[in-house]
Amino acid sequence: MKRIFMDYASTTKVDAQVLEAMLPYFTTSYGNPSSIHSSGREAHEAVDVSRTRVGHLLHSSDEGIIFTAGGTESDNLAIKGVSYFNKDKRTTSGPHIITSTIEHPGVLQTCKHLESQGFTVKYLTVDKYGIINLEELNQSITKNTFLISIMFANNEIGTIEPIQEIGKIASEHDILFHTDAVQAVGKIPIDVKKLRIDLLALSSHKIYGPKGIGALYVRDCVKLQPIIHGGGHEKGLRSSTLNVPGIVGLGTACQLAEKRMDKDTVQLKKMRDTIIKDILQIEQSFLNGHPTERLANNAHFRFTGIEGESLLLGLDEKGIATSTGSACSSKKLEASHVLTAIGLDPVEAHGSLRVTLGRENTKEEISIVSQAIPEVVGKLRKMSPLWNR
Repeated sequence: MKRIFMDYASTTKVDAQVLEAMLPYFTTSYGNPSSIHSSGREAHEAVDVSRTRVGHLLHSSDEGIIFTAGGTESDNLAIKGVSYFNKDKRTTSGPHIITSTIEHPGVLQTCKHLESQGFTVKYLTVDKYGIINLEELNQSITKNTFLISIMFANNEIGTIEPIQEIGKIASEHDILFHTDAVQAVGKIPIDVKKLRIDLLALSSHKIYGPKGIGALYVRDCVKLQPIIHGGGHEKGLRSSTLNVPGIVGLGTACQLAEKRMDKDTVQLKKMRDTIIKDILQIEQSFLNGHPTERLANNAHFRFTGIEGESLLLGLDEKGIATSTGSACSSKKLEASHVLTAIGLDPVEAHGSLRVTLGRENTKEEISIVSQAIPEVVGKLRKMSPLWNR
């Protein structure tokens, strides 16, 4: 049975060109980039080239790129790093952070931890599409606010936030702006200077690079305290011997993403819109997230009267890989915090399915999936005590 993968928001296949670029740094060019001999210098040069490639994708200087183990670590370093740097600015109400209710756990759990350390956090609400209210953001700013952290695009429903407006508000109030752009990098053109972004997290395995490597963009003059201590690597911000093969893979993936973005976006949007049109023909089916301000590869549905996990398993039996939510929380039984934040009750939230597309998907696969989903939905509804026309 041919497998069809439509869970690209959770991970991607390593591109053949990325793998080819990485291989020498496992076998022949395996020097430690901190060493001063020729093998070390060769590895150091490869890291520098990759740093430039990552920076170029973001329209930033390579000096602003700090390599990490992935998106979650980048979020932690950004939020904890600036928070610990501001820890001495304590007042009766504590240093103040603003974020939203639909952030990735890498942001939400970090903020919850900081609350236990004396920081105060405001969690902005979102509308039915998952977009924050800019007026609420403005009204939430206090004299103690030093950081705004709002994701670029949501990992579950695909909604894109008004990043340029958020950056403008943060800049006008002299507040640092961090964005988790793990889902957006490589899919949306990003210019950190024009958008007034101070800190940006990205992950390699979301853009056809290897797992276990990511990066944090840090605007010059932004001060962070490290959260990992040791040999003082990455300007003292992230100690640990550099993962040279992973870094080369990330750099190559960023280079390819920049070259292919326009073509990929057109292709993905066509397939996304086709599957949305097809699936919304199903009785009592709905699209979660914004109808237009969404990632080109994301289609997120909910179906009355069924349970999303059963739908996922039914599709898996047909050789189709999808998701019911974010990969980081897909094994949890509670309703998605993103879906409840946009106003769905737990029963509605549990009836959701995320379909995310990638470069290797085809029109033929879209047709197969568009036929399979109604079949499985119909089968499950026949057995469901919740289904009542």
